[in-house]
Amino acid sequence: MSAEPAVTQALAAEHGLTADEFSRLLDLIGRTPTYTELGIVSAMWNEHCSYKSSKKWLRTLPTTGPQVICGPGENAGVVDIGDGLAVVFKMESHNHPSFIEPFQGAATGVGGILRDVFTMGARPMAAMNALSFGRPENANTRRLLAGAVEGIGGYGNCFGVPTVGGELRFHAGYDGNCLVNAFAAGIAKADSIFYSAASGVGMPVVYLGAKTGRDGVGGATMASAEFGEGTEEKRPTVQVGDPFTEKRLMEATLELMGSGAVISIQDMGAAGLTCSAVEMGDKGGLGIALELDAVPQRETGMIAYEMMLSESQERMLMVLKPEKEAEARAIFDKWDLDFAIVGETIAEDRFLVRHKGEVKADLPLAALSGSAPEYDRPWEPTPASPKVEDMPACEDAATDLMALIGNPNFCSRAWVWEQYDHTVGADTAVGPGSDAAVVRVHGTHRALAFASDVTPRYCFADPVEGGRQAVAECFRNLCATGAKPLATTDNLNFGNPEKPRIMGQLVGCLQGIGEACEALDMPIVSGNVSLYNETDGAAIPPTPTIAAVGLLESLDDRIPVGGRKGDVLVMLGATVGWLDRSAWLAELHGREEGPPPPVDLAAERRAGELVISLKNRGLLNAAHDLSDGGMAVAAAEMALASRCGATLAAPRDGLSRAAWFFGEDQGRYLIACPPSAALDVLEAATEAGVPARQLGTLEGEHLTLGASSVTLDALREAHAGGLARMMGEA
Repeated sequence: MSAEPAVTQALAAEHGLTADEFSRLLDLIGRTPTYTELGIVSAMWNEHCSYKSSKKWLRTLPTTGPQVICGPGENAGVVDIGDGLAVVFKMESHNHPSFIEPFQGAATGVGGILRDVFTMGARPMAAMNALSFGRPENANTRRLLAGAVEGIGGYGNCFGVPTVGGELRFHAGYDGNCLVNAFAAGIAKADSIFYSAASGVGMPVVYLGAKTGRDGVGGATMASAEFGEGTEEKRPTVQVGDPFTEKRLMEATLELMGSGAVISIQDMGAAGLTCSAVEMGDKGGLGIALELDAVPQRETGMIAYEMMLSESQERMLMVLKPEKEAEARAIFDKWDLDFAIVGETIAEDRFLVRHKGEVKADLPLAALSGSAPEYDRPWEPTPASPKVEDMPACEDAATDLMALIGNPNFCSRAWVWEQYDHTVGADTAVGPGSDAAVVRVHGTHRALAFASDVTPRYCFADPVEGGRQAVAECFRNLCATGAKPLATTDNLNFGNPEKPRIMGQLVGCLQGIGEACEALDMPIVSGNVSLYNETDGAAIPPTPTIAAVGLLESLDDRIPVGGRKGDVLVMLGATVGWLDRSAWLAELHGREEGPPPPVDLAAERRAGELVISLKNRGLLNAAHDLSDGGMAVAAAEMALASRCGATLAAPRDGLSRAAWFFGEDQGRYLIACPPSAALDVLEAATEAGVPARQLGTLEGEHLTLGASSVTLDALREAHAGGLARMMGEA
């Protein structure tokens, strides 16, 4: 065994600790730490594990409500859905690993979020992902996209969870850092949720699952730093996944939970054995003693530092009822998984780690967690963007629509989701390509809807408004599907928080997110913060991804995107023709300028509740929210889903063609209703205080936008083939 290096301030800096943080550690323990202790503290105090730059602002988010069983702080959030059942869900990032090695980075992101869900006692029912990549013409984009999609599909398909929706965007701001955000949800009995807090002194601490290797050592620290030269050298910090082992681990874990053997349980995610053990002890007010000789290993000669920081996948840590040891071991033997007692809970406030008869770490456990640095970093508000005064003209609306809907940012995502199994389990009622996915709660008539949204160009221009809009668009997507919005999870992707401009983006987005979650009764119950998404000093656009869950009491309540031939098209919500910061301006004219559209949260709520009310009254056949691309893109997507042309009225209220057809005013829905119901719909909108106007009909074989039109076949070809053309497969 090679000698461990001497711990110095320079070595601490290599582990991501500042001089002040290293000094704090020396004061905390009263001596120079061992190499293993340095590794443990650097893992617990890095940004990825400690949230030291964001804690102050995360506390401002609304996290409670009558539907919330468990909010942030556990492996995943838990929300009551009635009849003794709960939905357990969370979103997390695997951005840095996916940029270094896209297949394994994305695959293990899926594996990690699935473990977060079944660690709580829930059987996973659905997965989604939100992906951001650089420009289509960038040399790395196609390789990263292909690898990440293959990794997500490969892991999810083998594990056996349907991947039912998500997002995909391309922008120059992600040339140096792609984003891979993974979401998972599962169903559990509301009175059988499992938590991570250890309890009882002298209880065995049990290692479960796969063996420990050297893959992923230092992964959490790597994810807490910017990229620069030497990115390829970080490849060993990327974890390696095995979905078949994870499937066995899930079945064994759920069976074990049913046996009554589990006191507490924690996924081994970021920082592996270190973070899982410290969190279990800290939440329970106990110490933990570990014997690393007992840790199952797949490599020889591993030192304590490596074992404590390894992020090998498909592993769990559990505190076990001693009398249940034989029964628990038999379950894991049956599933051909490791089961090893690697330590015990102790009364003292200590994190004690022994290896080969030597004490490798002896740290105050509560202080290790509770004394982690917490910063109130300086921040600058984002300057207001001036309105665009020289807005381009739209010469022909149909021509502009064809260019927009064939663009990689707005074309069909079928190239991606066709690589995912979105029907496994036979409960998927609405799969990818709709406003929200809908999955039946197995064995019931109920269903859950899932949506994911954010518009980074809005967040860049005005973080507060962009944060509001991300939540509001999720709300609209759920309402347009007929679901009652329940709660949200977030994945906050930003650059270096040590830069006041970037920190200001985070603060602003959180303000907007908090306001919207409060106004729309969609509390944040879980989430993740991913910072330092920068390469050579260039930061990503602020990308606070929101994923939301809604409830349908019956599958019969769901609203499709596609209407029926002869339906009347009605616009709900006010149209003023907001083109600043729009997709039309950015994609067709290369100008990301002006402020984003304002979000009226009270109007959002009124419009969303009206849509669900109209469905309950039998007055509508289809609904689609308006977002990127405005009225024209929403009408095109509805027409394609309806397999029928549509005719939309020419511009009104003195608006230009561009403003009328491509404006991105918020709080709007395009609905299709039977002709006999049109008057009732307009009257109901008036009573609800929601602006409404009849726009046209679903008819013919063309999409007609005022004076110009395009055939449905041409529209379908442009929309369907955009990604395949980008990937060189068409």
